[in-house]
Amino acid sequence: MFEKNPDRRALENLIRKEGRLPPGQALTTKFPVLHYGPVPPFDPTTWTIQFFGELEEPKTFSWEEFNRLPRRKIVMDIHCVTRWSKFDTEWEGVLIEDLVKEKIIKIKENAKFLIEHAEYGFTTNVPLSIAMQETFMLATHFNGEPISPDHGFPLRAVIGFIPGREELETPYFWKGAKWLRGLEFSSVDKPGFWEQAGYNNNADVWLEERYA
Repeated sequence: MFEKNPDRRALENLIRKEGRLPPGQALTTKFPVLHYGPVPPFDPTTWTIQFFGELEEPKTFSWEEFNRLPRRKIVMDIHCVTRWSKFDTEWEGVLIEDLVKEKIIKIKENAKFLIEHAEYGFTTNVPLSIAMQETFMLATHFNGEPISPDHGFPLRAVIGFIPGREELETPYFWKGAKWLRGLEFSSVDKPGFWEQAGYNNNADVWLEERYA
């Protein structure tokens, strides 16, 4: 899976010394493509994303409307449960915490979890506390370019690690769904596709919580 490159090995050793390489992981300079099912088509004239569940008011945004929401760029390390890690990746998109601060969405107090709904009925779940971190992004761009279809274009959730922010929880990368179409704010946890298939529901990379 990992390229045989002495420069890659030296970089991996450096990152390990910096405390940025989680247990059981190896650095990759590539970006492996891993998903279940085909890449869905995208029509910007009909595409929408819904925010629903434990909100004061549900919201639906068209592609044009979503791209007018407050945006940020954040550099993060990302860690896949299949044991690759990619470092210093730049993502651009929308943070849920910004939508709350700007009062674009109003979350009810009994909401404790975020359920991500993607194309083909795929779901995954994270605690709302993680979804409200600046390391959880609804991303449209990767390293300055629109995300490729294989990696979730037009919109995917991304969860990663910001060096120096060890207080923030970091799940494995599958906890950010590709081809996102809905965000459900829920009072109860709802394990998704991979969680029901035997993957760990918490998925903390530093505790190496890969499987149930």
